[in-house]
Amino acid sequence: MQAEVNGWVKKAFETSVEDFLALIEEAKGVLDEEKEGREGSGLVRISPQAVRNVIVVGDIHGDMESFVHILKDIEAVNADRIVFLGDYGDRGSESVEVYYVLLKLKVSEDKKKKKEKKIIMLRGNHEGPPDMPVMPHDLPFSFTKKYGVRGKEVYEKIKELWEYLPYCVLVEGRYLMLHGGLPVNVASVEDIAFAYESHPSSSNFEEILWSDPVEGKGDFYSLRGAGRMFGEDITERVLRALGVKTLIRSHEPCEGVEVRQRGKVLTLFSRKRSPYFNTRAAYLVLDENALKEAKDAEELARSAARIW
Repeated sequence: MQAEVNGWVKKAFETSVEDFLALIEEAKGVLDEEKEGREGSGLVRISPQAVRNVIVVGDIHGDMESFVHILKDIEAVNADRIVFLGDYGDRGSESVEVYYVLLKLKVSEDKKKKKEKKIIMLRGNHEGPPDMPVMPHDLPFSFTKKYGVRGKEVYEKIKELWEYLPYCVLVEGRYLMLHGGLPVNVASVEDIAFAYESHPSSSNFEEILWSDPVEGKGDFYSLRGAGRMFGEDITERVLRALGVKTLIRSHEPCEGVEVRQRGKVLTLFSRKRSPYFNTRAAYLVLDENALKEAKDAEELARSAARIW
């Protein structure tokens, strides 16, 4: 894959508006087919018995250097699934190019016509619906800087693409993966799987994209202006309802990984430097050991995190 990645990165900085638009349409077709296969659900299920390993990647935010490092580093792993937890653009100077390489990665696997898709792209709060805007949101300006007036056209197509993305992964009996946090009023897997369909009458989708964990108990409105802060009692109840042990999420800058709520929550951040000024980044390798028996966040941070 290394040669392919090098070629995609080079092309990302040179590609025309027409080629970028064609790539988005191709990716949209792939994602639409996958969404139909999920019958409209935003939940991707992974049976731990059906895979040998799962790679998990946190926020990229336009950091091409970190993104390429991960793609080349995991080549030897021969991953069965690669789960991206969202937030692909904004805050980084190479957001447009990161999107190009990510979509190339997605459509290239479709050409291999494998029944189970390896690349899973989740929605983050920076890929949210129009009624949940994020600030600052510099992605549209990144596209216009690169493509002039036609940059707006490419950006609008990228926004359409977001509507096809799932927003959570359930490794059955083991882990829940999403971008932000756990909705406080979840009673079943369906509440998570169809959170977008209940939006905005229910806040579940907003909380999946925007919420953050806090130590202690209870929940309260987030200072972010969207989502909630949720305590350990909420986490314990929701994870029990879903039949899993650990929440794996991103959304908050940290030094690669951070363990919260006595090992119930693992935060993962996969990009470095400005504007977050973290000095380390990480991704996870959930190997056969981590899939055979659920590990808590402390164990995952110690044995599954690949920090650089």
